Amino acid sequence: MINYHEPVYRPPAEANSIIIQVTLGCSYNKCSFCSMYETKTFQTRSLDEIFKDIDSMSIYSDERRVFLADGDALACDTSFLVEVLTYLKKSFPKLQRVSSYASPYNLLQKSQEELNLLREHGLSLVYYGIESGNHELLKYVNKPMNPDKMAEGLNKATKANMKISATLILGLGGKNLSKQHIEDSAKLINKCEHINYLSTLQLGLTSTKEDNFFKRFEKKNSEFIFCDDKDMLEEQRRLISLINPKKPIVFRSNHASNALPLKGTLPRNKEDLIGTLSLAIEDSSMLRPMFLRGF
Repeated sequence: MINYHEPVYRPPAEANSIIIQVTLGCSYNKCSFCSMYETKTFQTRSLDEIFKDIDSMSIYSDERRVFLADGDALACDTSFLVEVLTYLKKSFPKLQRVSSYASPYNLLQKSQEELNLLREHGLSLVYYGIESGNHELLKYVNKPMNPDKMAEGLNKATKANMKISATLILGLGGKNLSKQHIEDSAKLINKCEHINYLSTLQLGLTSTKEDNFFKRFEKKNSEFIFCDDKDMLEEQRRLISLINPKKPIVFRSNHASNALPLKGTLPRNKEDLIGTLSLAIEDSSMLRPMFLRGF
């Protein structure tokens, strides 16, 4: 078995996948809201180490899914990743899906040819944190990526025939930037050729992140006022009402941080989702108790 370098994070959908740490930590690791890899210094592990981990899990040779950890395996050189993907296919002959987190920087730095090559060797799904489609808010939270560049990178992944699972963070702009956050996030989603899966999280800050998070808003002369559950449900309702995708999107709010678990397909289930959210805004008994929430 693998001796993982803790902590290890993976998306909810990868609960039953084999996890292989290709990198440790996150190559960017500056987002003011994220504490996932604050105890790690980013590094790419050696092929020998990765192959040993794969060998130790090859007793489960019938496994069909592998997730490449940590924060962004796509920060690695493409040739390096091709070697990892090739070894995975050799070790797990029934392998159907290999997935990884991908940052906005990863997808922009890889050429279309590189993404095509990774897809040909088995990387079929990327998890992508949009967080917000509002450029100013992204600067506030120290993830200063231009939304047009996000769309460019996401469309490159789509062109490579990779599936995309994207996330947005409800409440990220607080009460003062809520409108801009949601409207621009919907614009970005609508601009993309095809986001296959879209999920929402609710903002939660660890004690190690709070001071820096608030100070960055203060430096921009903007007071951050937390959104409560009702505010975030209203954001979610507004978001869903504004999303008009080019192709159907599977929508989920099944992450443990969410007050209200939701699932459906957009645009087909738009009205049903909006209706459920409207009921929950008026009836807090529908919401997940606080002791059942977490990250």
